[in-house]
Amino acid sequence: MILRRWEDLPAFMRTEEVRPYWEILWKKRRHLAAKRAFDIAAALMLLFVTAIPMIVIAVMIKLDSKGPVMYRQERVTTYGKTFRIHKFRTMVANADKVGTAVTVSNDSRITRVGSMLRDLRLDELPQLIDVLQGTMSFVGTRPEVKKYVRKYRPEFCATLLMPAGITSEASIRYKDEYKLLSASEDVDKTYIEQVLPGKMVWNLNSIERFSFFRELLTMVRTVLAVLGKEYD
Repeated sequence: MILRRWEDLPAFMRTEEVRPYWEILWKKRRHLAAKRAFDIAAALMLLFVTAIPMIVIAVMIKLDSKGPVMYRQERVTTYGKTFRIHKFRTMVANADKVGTAVTVSNDSRITRVGSMLRDLRLDELPQLIDVLQGTMSFVGTRPEVKKYVRKYRPEFCATLLMPAGITSEASIRYKDEYKLLSASEDVDKTYIEQVLPGKMVWNLNSIERFSFFRELLTMVRTVLAVLGKEYD
């Protein structure tokens, strides 16, 4: 990816809270270039390897419940731009119209096949398409829906300097966030006031310590987390 010059950033991002993070990334532009090159090469390879498994998953979804195979919700990525994310549908059709934008434990909207896909994070395989398109990266802040981005504190906007990610250090530490939300009477409020700020601590720390090699390590930790390893 090519990081924009400071004066070319959207007005809402040109703040004193975002500036230090931009300066860190500006000095590491070569790492950003390596990151994008890796994203393209790895996404192409993985799409080739997972093509048949994804076809099988698509058939399983269609046999399990009514509705489309893909879930195409609008999310926010670099510089506040919106895109429609590619994910395998894991909930009943139109689930976002009958509940919150986040998922809680034992969510009745999750289908049988969807539960399995979520446990193994296979529902995110189609995001390889988003990686190729440049709207996402393998590692980066998970893309939020607009209503949560509108609640961002000024420094949170620094996470929009880079594409949204399939995984992140925050995703690893909050892989069971739905359990934290399940006990809440107001899920949206709890997410905005407690979960989101906690995740942003990790997201902003990842920018402060950004390097291409550190991101590769995050990908390894993600695989280990899916296999059951716990991280504090």
